[in-house]
Amino acid sequence: MPSLVIIDSECANLNSVYRATVKAGLQPVISGHPDEITGAKAIIFPGVGSFTHAAQVLSKKGLDKVIMKVILKEIPFLGICLGMQLLCSESEEAANTAIKGLDLIPGRVKRFPSGLPVPHVGWNRVVPVVDHPLFSGLPAGSYFYFTHSYYVDPCHAEETLARTAYGFSFTSAVFKNNVFGVQFHPEKSGPAGLRLLSNFGKIIAGQRQK
Repeated sequence: MPSLVIIDSECANLNSVYRATVKAGLQPVISGHPDEITGAKAIIFPGVGSFTHAAQVLSKKGLDKVIMKVILKEIPFLGICLGMQLLCSESEEAANTAIKGLDLIPGRVKRFPSGLPVPHVGWNRVVPVVDHPLFSGLPAGSYFYFTHSYYVDPCHAEETLARTAYGFSFTSAVFKNNVFGVQFHPEKSGPAGLRLLSNFGKIIAGQRQK
């Protein structure tokens, strides 16, 4: 079984994530097959597009249950952009539906308030609020690339890993035990993004040694 699986949920640009993880020294495979995903030693869950559509696809393919299974195995898990938002309980984007998130990071995904240009696109600073290996070697305020109209508002402040200012300070990275999420795209963020992915690889290696 592969050591790192990038989940193919049909809702992400997988090739750019794959190329970046390889460049960062990881050995990923792309798969939507439940057996490969549950047998992996670590998971990256990228996502772009609509929360509603992605949640429906996960449910239809049974990947929501597969993700829950691998989370319970306590392997390192990194959600990227929409992949981070889907870790939450619910989204304003699906407010008039019964569609929910995975509820792994309790909280609500909210649209940026009126008056701010959306989507929030381009380079912005990311400031960790706790000392964590995922941001090891990265100066506070390093620039990462964003493209999103919604942001995560966690229920528990201690699950915020980093913040970014865009009209106000919002949560741009989360963590809870073995689960991590970043709102920005490390695969599009140059050397800083590669360093973060390399750090995730070190977290994977440390987990294997336990």
